[in-house]
Amino acid sequence: MTIPVEFWLVPIASVVALGMAWFFFCQMMKEEEGSPRMMEIAKYVRDGAMAYLKQQYKVVTYVFIALAIIFAFMAYVLKVQNPWVPFAFLTGGFFSGLAGFFGMKTATYASGRTANAARKSLDAGLKIAFRSGAVMGLTVVGLGLLDIAIWFVVLNIFDTDGLISITTTMLTFGMGASTQALFARVGGGIYTKAADVGADIVGKVEADIPEDDPRNPATIADNVGDNVGDVAGMGADLYESYCGSVLSTAALGAAAYAVVGGETQLKAVIAPMLIAAVGVFLSLIGIFLVRTKEGASMRDLLRSLSLGTNVSAVLIAIATFAILYLLGVENWMGLSFSVITGLAAGVIIGQATEYYTSHSYKPTQKISEAGLTGSATVIIKGIGTGMISTCIPVITIGVAIMLSYLCANGFDLSMSSSSLAHGLYGVGIAAVGMLSTLGITLATDAYGPIADNAGGNAEMSELGEEVRHRTDALDALGNTTAATGKGFAIGSAALTALALLASYIEEIKIAMARTGVELQNLAGETINAADATIPDFMNYFQVNLMNPKVLVGAFIGAMAAFLFCGLTMEAVGRAAQKMVVEVRRQFKEIAGILEGKATPDYGRCVEISTRAAQHEMIFPSILAIVIPIVVGCVLGVAGVLGLLVGGLAGGFTLAVFMANAGGAWDNAKKNIEEGNFGGKGSFAHKATIVGDTVGDPFKDTSGPSLNILIKLMSMVSIVMAGLTVAFI
Repeated sequence: MTIPVEFWLVPIASVVALGMAWFFFCQMMKEEEGSPRMMEIAKYVRDGAMAYLKQQYKVVTYVFIALAIIFAFMAYVLKVQNPWVPFAFLTGGFFSGLAGFFGMKTATYASGRTANAARKSLDAGLKIAFRSGAVMGLTVVGLGLLDIAIWFVVLNIFDTDGLISITTTMLTFGMGASTQALFARVGGGIYTKAADVGADIVGKVEADIPEDDPRNPATIADNVGDNVGDVAGMGADLYESYCGSVLSTAALGAAAYAVVGGETQLKAVIAPMLIAAVGVFLSLIGIFLVRTKEGASMRDLLRSLSLGTNVSAVLIAIATFAILYLLGVENWMGLSFSVITGLAAGVIIGQATEYYTSHSYKPTQKISEAGLTGSATVIIKGIGTGMISTCIPVITIGVAIMLSYLCANGFDLSMSSSSLAHGLYGVGIAAVGMLSTLGITLATDAYGPIADNAGGNAEMSELGEEVRHRTDALDALGNTTAATGKGFAIGSAALTALALLASYIEEIKIAMARTGVELQNLAGETINAADATIPDFMNYFQVNLMNPKVLVGAFIGAMAAFLFCGLTMEAVGRAAQKMVVEVRRQFKEIAGILEGKATPDYGRCVEISTRAAQHEMIFPSILAIVIPIVVGCVLGVAGVLGLLVGGLAGGFTLAVFMANAGGAWDNAKKNIEEGNFGGKGSFAHKATIVGDTVGDPFKDTSGPSLNILIKLMSMVSIVMAGLTVAFI
């Protein structure tokens, strides 16, 4: 099949994104890193982060080799899978890990330079931190588009089975990305929160010393954790979200227009790729718009970042009409409105998250006020706020699904095969719209841990009060942007997971056709599985709420989200206990630490976090892969579809609750540290420190890992479709 000339915008956008990431990295490296003490602290963090990542990648490599062997066996021996699957799977994991590595390398060099720039002005610190975060955003979209472009070209040359086979095969590199992302998120989350919780409990609560105080042995491990969890983990996470949305939509386009075929089908496949490619250029415009003034309030800082992200969103909304019109996609107007629906949903979820987590607004201020009566009321208020905060995102996603579905199929409510296929394609393209400006939205997220580390560097280097005030402002902003980014990632995961459900059906049909299975359509005629419509398929497997297999699968899916969170929360708890014991030991046995006359053993705390993360991340991550395989073999296709629906509904709601509750607890503490309700060292401050400590694994380990879980279960189901069919 001839590749259309428009497609080549995708690799061009990839090269531009990676080139600009390199430009911003070089600009950051030219900045001064500060005093010898600042350089020493930055090196401690950098060395610790790189050592951890190297160890994590060793463990993940073994898992990838084992899975690739299984896929090769299924492809070349059982012949129930496309022979390109093992290779696509490996490249997805490799590029996902590479995105995290580049982002973390940048962040560990940028934090000290951000602290040093904050000695000059707030704007200088914001610019370095944000543009260093942009390196992460641009690297993720650049590598994602590069991976997509390479595989589309390769499979067009060597795979002669048509666009449905090509696009569903490309989805399998999404599983590689999801697997790598889950290990990165879970391992990084356990590492960072073990150190953070240990540092807070012994340092701030028991010893009454400030956050990031150099006398605290867990401080360096805490700063390392910000990088391995919130930069490397987040980069791998959003890489797979970005690729997953584009690939699932391309697969839905191939299926929706399969009857028409030819150029129409090809245009539907490359449309999401082109929207993502144009989003790169528009993200760059937004990145250059972010700046602020000295003495800016939290709302001013939020407005500064919102200007960049909102301008990019508006521009991509306008550009979408032009892209789909010039491409000549069928129903280009309706699909354009589907994209706008996704963009609008992303903005609404982001604003709702900001409202519930920023201390500029009442919900978080009320949690700070609850600190006046103790830590118990802080916990209760935070949990309540997190639960209430799920309403707007859930309703928003529900409305977005319905609107994008109806816009794409011309408001056809007949539920016919054609109506369903085109509507689901609209849902997929809405997810692409939400993630099309990931270059800048991820920059606002990656900015957070860089600003946090800059504050730690300023504290440990004993810079002036004015500098610390600036880095505190940047850090508080980072807490909100990080929470907003998590809400955004979870929202896009919901739309992408729904698109993946439809892709699973297509992959099952391909697997059945490959093994010669026939079925009866709704008219009672015997047909090849590849020719079955979605209603034919659902009828054949009895996918309805009266089928106990569907219901049992749904229960297992919802349970899997809670089980996964429970395992990761307990993992953080066990690792934090070891950290607390170690910090207490050093305070007791190393004379002069609290007086500042002796240097703590930072390396020992880094080692504890590293070992705990490596050990604890394996079981929850493997479980996420095993559950859909077992359900597929035992309950069949109906059970898997129930599993994916239950996991999506339960996982999405739980993820929003945990991310928002954790973010609100964190900023409630920051609100008091700015002098409200008694200020630092007060009774209310200590109560909110407890809330923040509880919220740490909520927002940085369990919550953000859930959006990977719901997509990984879908990806595993798609890749293992051949095995499920073998048990029919």
